[in-house]
Amino acid sequence: MLSASPPAQTPAAEMSFEAALRELEAIVTKLEQGDVDLEDSIVLYERGQALKSHCEQKLKSAESRLERIVQGPKGAESVEPLKLG
Repeated sequence: MLSASPPAQTPAAEMSFEAALRELEAIVTKLEQGDVDLEDSIVLYERGQALKSHCEQKLKSAESRLERIVQGPKGAESVEPLKLG
């Protein structure tokens, strides 16, 4: 069986978007392979949820920053939400 977590995990809130996404993808791969026992699966799932939430927050923050940049310092008469992806 595979070990669920490395000995020292970086808290999700301290990770870059890219690092969190890479770890999340690795967790999904491990869980999809089915070679993880139940307890480790639960630990991996919890970590995956934390990473997912962190990535979503980072994306929302980036979207908000980009909208402000597009609007400019004087604002805009009508603003459409910026669509990422």
